[in-house]
Amino acid sequence: MDSRTIDTLREWLRAFAGLAQPVRVLFTLGSLMAFCGITGHQDAVIPLFLGSIASALAETDDSWRGRFRAQLLTLVCFGVAAGAVELLFGHPVAFIVGLALAAFWLTMLGAVEARYKAIGYATLILAMYTTLSLDHQGAHGGGGWRQAGFLLAGAAWYGVFSVLWAAFFPAQPVQRQLVRLFAVLGDYVRFKASLFEPLRGIDIERKRLSLAQLNAEVVAELNAAKESIFRRIGKRAPTGRISRYRGLYLIAQDVHERASSSHDDYNALADAFFHSDLLYRCQRVLSLQGLACQRLSESIERREPFVIDDTSVQAMADLRGAIEHERASTATPERLALLGSVDGLARNLAQLDGQLARASKPSAQAGRTEMGLFDRSPRTWRDMVERVRRQLSPRSALFRHALRLAIALTVGYVLMWVVHPAQGYWILLTTLFVCQQNYGDTIARMGQRVAGTALGVVLGWALLQLFPQPLVQSLLAVVAGVVFFANRATRYLLATAAMTLLVLLCFNQVGNGAGLIVPRLVDTAIGSAIAGLAVLLVLPHWQARRINELAATAMRGHAGYLRRIVEQYRTGARDSLDYRLARRNDHNADAALSTAVAHMFREPGFVRPRAGVALRFLIRSHTLLSYLSALGAHRAALPDPARAAVLREAAEGAAKALEALALELLQADAAHSSASSAASKDATAAAVPDAAAEAATRAALAAVVGPGDETDQAARLFRTELTLVWLQIDALRAHAREWLQTPHDVPGEPAAEAV
Repeated sequence: MDSRTIDTLREWLRAFAGLAQPVRVLFTLGSLMAFCGITGHQDAVIPLFLGSIASALAETDDSWRGRFRAQLLTLVCFGVAAGAVELLFGHPVAFIVGLALAAFWLTMLGAVEARYKAIGYATLILAMYTTLSLDHQGAHGGGGWRQAGFLLAGAAWYGVFSVLWAAFFPAQPVQRQLVRLFAVLGDYVRFKASLFEPLRGIDIERKRLSLAQLNAEVVAELNAAKESIFRRIGKRAPTGRISRYRGLYLIAQDVHERASSSHDDYNALADAFFHSDLLYRCQRVLSLQGLACQRLSESIERREPFVIDDTSVQAMADLRGAIEHERASTATPERLALLGSVDGLARNLAQLDGQLARASKPSAQAGRTEMGLFDRSPRTWRDMVERVRRQLSPRSALFRHALRLAIALTVGYVLMWVVHPAQGYWILLTTLFVCQQNYGDTIARMGQRVAGTALGVVLGWALLQLFPQPLVQSLLAVVAGVVFFANRATRYLLATAAMTLLVLLCFNQVGNGAGLIVPRLVDTAIGSAIAGLAVLLVLPHWQARRINELAATAMRGHAGYLRRIVEQYRTGARDSLDYRLARRNDHNADAALSTAVAHMFREPGFVRPRAGVALRFLIRSHTLLSYLSALGAHRAALPDPARAAVLREAAEGAAKALEALALELLQADAAHSSASSAASKDATAAAVPDAAAEAATRAALAAVVGPGDETDQAARLFRTELTLVWLQIDALRAHAREWLQTPHDVPGEPAAEAV
């Protein structure tokens, strides 16, 4: 074969391996369908398929050893669930009591970690699948144990492919996560470049809001990549491709810190350099670096060496020349101070370029002082129990969801017997799939579930008429299963249509699949309505009621990150685990706040009359984080001890102010929970910092570097960023106090949608 054919074959194999779970589902369903066809056991198609689908839903990213252990636990849970359904199926009262308890406690397993959350959810699904199999076969008591055996056999068979795949392709999930990480990071960097347009009238606040939402996506991908890497190294030193991927992950962390930093107010920079091309050159460099991140994503996907483009080197040189030209023609101290911020930005961009250049040989990261990753997984059974115990509170979103789901399934079961007990278990299954932890996701799934089911039954009816041959229907069922798993995370409507089609085709193998069309549509509508009403009426966990707690966590995260940064201005830059952990915790808290605010705008208007204030608080909080990131990007020991002492004192004052604001938010939240406005005022007063001491600290900060002093660039940058941090703290305090007032305390509050 020539080189072009070999390259094409490699590309096909990479694309094939990249499909991962859909390919495993294809092997599993295809082999099961072939087995049933060869042996003549068509009645086993339904439970075998449903068991393998439940097993696939329980799957999480892991090494082959971890996946093997998880598979054993999954089969044990599936066996207990199937056995319990078999025993209780003919006893309605005992069945629904058992189902409600199982729904609550299996949902609470999500408090442990993602692996147990997936296993608990899949176990509930398998319990529903067991009822469907029993209901279809008309089996009660011992006659239905054969169906449970087929369900477990299907689950185990998928587990074989899952474990083998993890053994043969150990690094492929990490590679896929890094591809997504650098792609999202590239989008973030390129959007950040749009802030450097020196144009008047640009809504910088709206851009910052979009940037905060993009940042939440980057943080989610960073966390997923870290967990994927950690699953494969544990406490051992990584080797081979995993070692390279860990180096790339650490590079992504550093690029994220530098890209998320802000060196001054963008409006001030645009006004000062409106007639200059300086900011356009900054924008060009950052845009090229965003493109470099996306090219790095592509090189990881293709497993090709990454080569940094020389274009960014020339763009950096042009930016340096523009700065020097501007410095030679600038006379006013104010303009020079802003030019100093641009110079700091240029140095940061040069370092970012260096990080991307090191991506061509990420093993060079081995020279770091520390390369360890923090393990957040529980270490003992006691840790697991403690995690669940901490969530057993009405204030917990997980607790509310678990109780809500148990009640929704109970109502669905009662309604099933009122409407029609035959084939009514689709109501429970639909409720289980549609009912999500927050209101917005549940309402979105309601519409997609109903529309997808309608599309699936129409397509199923057409295919049953066009292809009455059992063999063709079997092949179409396998294809539908693959389509479901290829789209369930991104296109839920299409995934629902595919699963509906699979069910109709499978049931048609042993009966009249067309007879399921009307019951499936009716039951889906009923189950979706129950889920929607449950999330609205049963312990609704509105995001507006979580903002205080999430905002306080973000403020504490800022304070912790700032303190870790200041330590390194004493000793010099060192990417220690403690520093990286503080940085990641702060970004996680910021992302959680951003996600909550986004979810808030998907909730009914009557529960978010002050969502506009939360939006403004989020923008200020994320802006503050960008100034902290700039401080973190320029970590270096300060040469002047006297200036260093003043700057550290000002930074500590800012950290204490952030902690005081966090305390104010939490105490006011507790006071409002007890319906005591007097307690709220007392709590707020207790959290107010010493105004005189704060004023003295800020005055000392303003005087630490003179107007014409250009000798200590590090101290000037530290002072500039801290000044900007203090300005954001002032704005955050104002927004927090506006938020903590009841709606009638603030006349003329605009509607959240108009903000």
